[in-house]
Amino acid sequence: MNDSVLACGLAIHEVSMRPKVGEQHTLEILEAIEARRDVTQRRLADQLGVALGLTNSYLRRCVRQGLVKIQQAPANRYFYYLTPQGMAEKSRLAVAYLRSSLGYYHRAGESIGACFAHCQAQGWRRLVLAGMSEIAEIASIRAHDFHIEVLGTIDLGSKVDVFLGRPVWTTTGAAPSCDAVVFTALAEPIALHSALLAHYAPDRVLVPEILRSVLDTPQPHTA
Repeated sequence: MNDSVLACGLAIHEVSMRPKVGEQHTLEILEAIEARRDVTQRRLADQLGVALGLTNSYLRRCVRQGLVKIQQAPANRYFYYLTPQGMAEKSRLAVAYLRSSLGYYHRAGESIGACFAHCQAQGWRRLVLAGMSEIAEIASIRAHDFHIEVLGTIDLGSKVDVFLGRPVWTTTGAAPSCDAVVFTALAEPIALHSALLAHYAPDRVLVPEILRSVLDTPQPHTA
């Protein structure tokens, strides 16, 4: 067991699970063009959440790859068309994205499950989550499989009082007594992690392996 943090779960890094940013943007561009051929570059930029110049760069790359064709219209407007190759690439990227997303949730569930299995072996039943996120949602669901009671969630920057039907505390001191804390934060994880270690015994702060890359802290496997 690590002296500072008990890390448990599978050796998987969250970053490696997600689709590449460039592929995500390409898929969104192809889907937007398929839905509306007179879509503007500015609208695409807003949809992708990137600069207009970067959107132009992505579009040019799609054209070079033979995925999109451009036809000029009156008043300096442009129509964009998906080529057959573009249609095939859109389908491929959509399937890859779906598989990656489903795989991410599956691996997250397995990682959280490993934490809960450790708690079960230690006789720890009353747990608190740390960080409102999709990982916390998965933990809330998986807790039923291990007969574990989730008391609520600690989230330092929360603007809400309830999450997943349970209370939210904005300080570690406000949370009730519990057997252990399961780290589930994706937003500002370092600050929350430090606050947890300042309040709880280090061996009662459980970090699922899937979140190691978020903390960027090397941790050994649980024995």
